[in-house]
Amino acid sequence: MLSTAAANIRIVLVEPAGPLNVGSVARVMKNMGLHQLILVNPQCDHVGEEARLMAVRAADILERAKVVESLPRALVGCVRAIATTGDDCRSHPMQLEAPADALPWLLEAPSALIFGREDCGLTNAELNRAQRLIRIPSSDAYTSLNLAQAVAICCYELSKSVVNCHSQEVASFPEFASSISDATDNLSTNNPEQLATSQTENPSIPLNCAPLENLEGYYLQLESLLLKIGYLQPQTAASRMEKFRRLYNRAYPTVDEVAMLRGVLRQTEWGIKNYARSPVSDILDGALPENPTDT
Repeated sequence: MLSTAAANIRIVLVEPAGPLNVGSVARVMKNMGLHQLILVNPQCDHVGEEARLMAVRAADILERAKVVESLPRALVGCVRAIATTGDDCRSHPMQLEAPADALPWLLEAPSALIFGREDCGLTNAELNRAQRLIRIPSSDAYTSLNLAQAVAICCYELSKSVVNCHSQEVASFPEFASSISDATDNLSTNNPEQLATSQTENPSIPLNCAPLENLEGYYLQLESLLLKIGYLQPQTAASRMEKFRRLYNRAYPTVDEVAMLRGVLRQTEWGIKNYARSPVSDILDGALPENPTDT
């Protein structure tokens, strides 16, 4: 696997409970040339005997694994993130994609591939931290895959995508991004449907797309302001903010655009503090709806 792609992609396991699974994940990562393993609040000893037993010659992946307390911390520095789910997503409005269709998108920038807990996967709030969702197709008789098996399938698809994109080692990220673009441009023009599908499933986004932690700061600031002005209510704020997250996940704002959005919020907060409120309109007789944007 190309070293540049390997450096770009981190595998994130949220609260893994099985050391055998973690060890197996480390092994398959090394098989496929990946080396960044992030563990969010692990519920097992990831460097213990059981994990090492399954890792075999990939014990170094376990030893270098970064342990963090939360998913946002695991995503610091990432521009793109894909989360995995075994659910059919009837309870989540984001589109589900196949690994082969979505995963090549991670190769172009610092990215994370997120896997959930062995028993219950990722929560909706955690799924909303990602811009895209994938589900590995499986039999209706037994839809749930073992964590390490799911990681193995995805790592293989990533490795295969790299080989398909380019056959030579690439030295720098801009050149690598260019090679991905060239590979997309070289799709057969004899099949317009194939080209249209590829462009839809692997959207092109600016290379200076804002890191996910920048967006997190914006979401916190936005939620605070919307609570102050009454657009959000404490009991429903989380579900409404999920909708904002999905909106911006589709938009892929740049660093400058996020800075602009945060500037608007700061100026709004300043205006609320420094300008007296206008008298209630005689036309409305003081009867404004509780949430004007919902009418």
